[in-house]
Amino acid sequence: MGNQEYERWCTLANEESIQKSLENYTEEEIEDAFYQNLKFGTGGLRGIMGAGTNRMNIYTVAKASQGLAQYLHQNNTKQSLSVVIGFDSRLQSHLFAETAASVFAANHIHVHIWPFLTPVPTVSFATRTLKASAGIMITASHNPKQYNGYKVYGEDGCQITPSAASKITAEINSLDIFKDIKKEDFNNALRKGEIEYINQAMLDRFLESVKKQSVLYGDNSNKAIKIVYTPLNGSGCIPVYRVLKETGFQNINIVEEQQNPDGNFPTCPYPNPEIKESLELGLQYCKKNHADLLLATDPDCDRVGIAIKNTAGDYTLLSGNETGILLLDYICMQRTKHHKIPDNPLSIKTIVSTDMGKQIAEYYGIKMIDVLTGFKYIGEQIANLEKKGEEGRFIFGFEESCGYLSGSYVRDKDAVGASLLICEMFAYYQAHNMNLYDRLKDLYRQFGYYLNTQHSFSFDGPSGLIRMQEIMQRFREKSKEGVSTFSGMKVSKVLDYIQGIDHLPSSNVLKFLLEQNCSIVVRPSGTEPKLKIYLSVKGTNAIDAEKIEKNLLADVQSFIQNV
Repeated sequence: MGNQEYERWCTLANEESIQKSLENYTEEEIEDAFYQNLKFGTGGLRGIMGAGTNRMNIYTVAKASQGLAQYLHQNNTKQSLSVVIGFDSRLQSHLFAETAASVFAANHIHVHIWPFLTPVPTVSFATRTLKASAGIMITASHNPKQYNGYKVYGEDGCQITPSAASKITAEINSLDIFKDIKKEDFNNALRKGEIEYINQAMLDRFLESVKKQSVLYGDNSNKAIKIVYTPLNGSGCIPVYRVLKETGFQNINIVEEQQNPDGNFPTCPYPNPEIKESLELGLQYCKKNHADLLLATDPDCDRVGIAIKNTAGDYTLLSGNETGILLLDYICMQRTKHHKIPDNPLSIKTIVSTDMGKQIAEYYGIKMIDVLTGFKYIGEQIANLEKKGEEGRFIFGFEESCGYLSGSYVRDKDAVGASLLICEMFAYYQAHNMNLYDRLKDLYRQFGYYLNTQHSFSFDGPSGLIRMQEIMQRFREKSKEGVSTFSGMKVSKVLDYIQGIDHLPSSNVLKFLLEQNCSIVVRPSGTEPKLKIYLSVKGTNAIDAEKIEKNLLADVQSFIQNV
C-alpha cells in the first residue's frame, strides 16, 4: 500500500474535500493514512475522518457497505432484504448514512433510514421491529471529534458476531475501493421507494418500550427532584427529555451550550460521560441551580454518566461500576419486593466490571453471568435466551464504561432507558428519606469496598500497533513463566481468553487473579490504538483500596515501560 495507493487516490478519488486533504498531507500523514485498510470487526469500522484507506470517508464507508451487501445476499434465505440505518451528531454522520443507503439501494436491499439523528438503541429496536436483515449506526460513540464509525447489527438487533465480522471482512477485502462499488443516487432511490424514511411512530414505540422498564410498581417517589441533563451535543436530548417528562419528571434543566447536536463538541472535546472534564458545564449548572442529580449521555446516547451530592454536599461523579451496582440492587430489590422476579433469573456483566455485581446478584438469588468486554456479548446472551423463549429471565446487564440495559426490547446498551431508571431510583430513595450516595455506602458496608479503575496507554501509528502486540506477548510470556507477584500480591491464577475459556469466544484478553480479591485485566482496545488495563481492588475502606490500587498501577506501568 503506502505511496502507490496514495497516488491512486489522487487520481481516482474525485470528492473535493478528499482531494484537498490528499494535497495537504505530509509524508508522515500519507504513511499513517495508507499503511493499512481501516479494520472491520465486531464493532464495524471506527477511525479518524479523512482521506485514505485507514480513514473514515465516503469511500471506505461505501466499500464496507458493498461488502456487507454481498454478505447479506450470500448468507440470507429471504427473498427480500432490508437494512435500518441511523446516525448521530458527529461530523459527516449524515453524509456517511446516505452514502451507505445509496450502496444498499444499488444492491437491491431496501433501506429504512432515520430522517433525524437518533440514539444507537433505536437502530437495534427498529431492526428488530421492522424485521430487517441488518442495522447500521454511523457513530464513534465517545471518541474525540475527529473520529467516526460504522457499527453493524444482525437481524436480531445484536452487534455482529466474530464469525459474521470475519465473513464480511473477506467480502470487503475482495473489493477494489473505486471499481467494485455499486451506488445509486440517494434522492433518486428515495423517489423510487428503494429508500424510505422511518416515521416518528417508531421513536414513539421505542419510548413506550423504555417506559415499561419502570420498577416503581406504584411505590412512592419524589419526582420533583431537580435534574440537570446534558446530551453533550449528541443525539439524546429529545428522547431522554421526552421519556423523563412523560413519566412525571418535570424539573429538568438542560445544559444550553450542549443541548443542540454539534459534531465539533465545542465545550467537551472528549465527549465521554465517564470523565469529569466533559461534565464541567453540567456541574456548574448543578451548583447554580442546587440540583440533586446530573445526567450526561454520550453523542450516540448509549451510555450515561451521573453525578450526585455526597455527605459533604459536594458533587461526586459516580463510576460506571458504582451506577451499575446501584441499579442492579434497586431493580432486584423492587422486583423481589413486588414478586416480579422470574423463574431462574439472571443478570449479565462484562469480565472487567466489578465483581461486587456478582455478590449483589447472589444476595437476591439471581445468577450473574460474566461475558467478554463489549456490550455485544451481553446482547448475545439475551438473544440466546430469546431463542429458547426465555428472554424474560433477564433482569439487568451492565458494563463498567457506563453502559446499562434493563429489559429485552433492544440488544445494546441504552442510555435513554438507563436515564429513566437512574432518575426513578433517585426519586424512590428521596421519597424514603435516603440519599443515593448513602445507599452506595450501605452497599459497601454490606459487601466490602470495591475499587475498579481503568487506565489506557496510547500507541499511535504502525509502530504503535507493533508495540501493543509486543506488550501483550510479554504479558503472556510472563504468565507462562509463572509471574509470582504484582505489587507484592501473589498471582493465584491467569486466565488467557484467547483460548476461548469459560465457553466464551476467543479474545485477546488476559486476566491475572491476585490474592486479597484483586485482579488485573489487560486487553488492546477494539476501537482505538490503546492498551487498556483494568484494576480491581477490594479493601477494608476507600483509603485502604486506593493505596493498594496506587501500588498495583505503579507496578503494571513499570512492567509495560520495561517491555
